[in-house]
Amino acid sequence: MKFLVKLGAFAMALFFTANLTAQEQDIPFADLPPTDEFGKCYAKCKAADVYETVSQQVLVKEASTVLKKVAAVYETRTERVLVKEGRTDYKVIPAKYSTVTERVMIQPESRKVRTVPAKYRTETRSVLVSEARGQWVKKKKDPNCFSDNPEDCYIACYEEVPAKYRTEKYQVLDQPATSTEDVIPAKYQNVTKRVISEPSRVVEVPVDPVYKNVSVKSLVSPAAATETVIPAKYKTVSERRLVSKGGYSVWTEILCASKTSNSTVTNVQRALKAKGYTVGPIDGVMGLQTQTALKQFQTDNSLPIGNLNIETLKALGINY
Repeated sequence: MKFLVKLGAFAMALFFTANLTAQEQDIPFADLPPTDEFGKCYAKCKAADVYETVSQQVLVKEASTVLKKVAAVYETRTERVLVKEGRTDYKVIPAKYSTVTERVMIQPESRKVRTVPAKYRTETRSVLVSEARGQWVKKKKDPNCFSDNPEDCYIACYEEVPAKYRTEKYQVLDQPATSTEDVIPAKYQNVTKRVISEPSRVVEVPVDPVYKNVSVKSLVSPAAATETVIPAKYKTVSERRLVSKGGYSVWTEILCASKTSNSTVTNVQRALKAKGYTVGPIDGVMGLQTQTALKQFQTDNSLPIGNLNIETLKALGINY
């Protein structure tokens, strides 16, 4: 009997791989679990795409029409048409300039300060680098995930990171700096420049429109046509269509590995069996029959599928 219990525990350990910690940035999702609480674990589990085969009518050849045309009748006449519209051009008369000389400041008055540097002494202090905090830590495949592929489930647990400090040196003023001020007078020079004595201006120059005689072909009677409709042709084809897109679920709170025991699995098997599901032997091992029954119960009750989550335990009436 002891051998069977140890064998069941060993099989459960193979199915529930031990958790190993990883850094928060190793979790390959844009979001983190919803609650920063020590001792809680969450999982995302992968579901496959679901397809269906449907038949539909596909157009092989579109409907068409056959036309019998009667040519249009035209006549030719002469018309006087505008070749180029009249317009107004503009001519620019350049501005006129003169030369003037004025005295301008090239360097304003300034003040020069001579400074005697301050004196300092060096002291040390302890500085907080990072406060104590909690962080989400990735675990390897958890016993609550059913898939044999470790990449199908990601487990994240919230753990404490202690505060960090460093010692740094800083300067303390012993004697402040002193200064004296010298006045440097402004500098000027004479500058010669061109200025506008008469601004530029624009005058209008009118240009007459241009016409010519052209021959114009005009419609006397339009073309006519009769049409015969040829119906469209269709054929029936079948195609595989995506019903629901698979992928990872939202973060679902699960029972952490440290809290999952043979007795917990036994209680799950008994609860499922009481509800009419086939779980196989009541042995405390999450075997294939127990997994299949649990997935069916989760599907029937619209619960998260693919792991031993808290919602499922509540639905089964199991204290965790």
